[in-house]
Amino acid sequence: MAARTSFDEVSSALKSILTPYAKDLVVDRASAMGYALSTSHLLPNGQKLFFAGVRKGKSYVSFYLMPVYMFPELLDGVSPTLSKRMQGKSCFNFKTADPAMLKELAKLTKASFARYKKEKLL
Repeated sequence: MAARTSFDEVSSALKSILTPYAKDLVVDRASAMGYALSTSHLLPNGQKLFFAGVRKGKSYVSFYLMPVYMFPELLDGVSPTLSKRMQGKSCFNFKTADPAMLKELAKLTKASFARYKKEKLL
């Protein structure tokens, strides 16, 4: 049960990176297992454009950040430590809430939000 509690803390820390953006975005999911934000921008298929989310899994907590998939140059200058947390093109996996990595991820999230705004995707 200790691992689950730890993941609850990690999930909460990652969610706290996203909550400042909830006022400008759409909260698609807010549960014990995850939190997700989308824009009001509609894609050609009628779906809202995903911005970011947190999902608690069995082995780690995932932080999804769609702008880095759409605009990979946002990852320029990301530390090797945070890069090691990446799985795929827009997902970061965490087992612990390392303050330095959370700070860097918050900075990346802020830059990502600014990019969506610049591209008029909000």
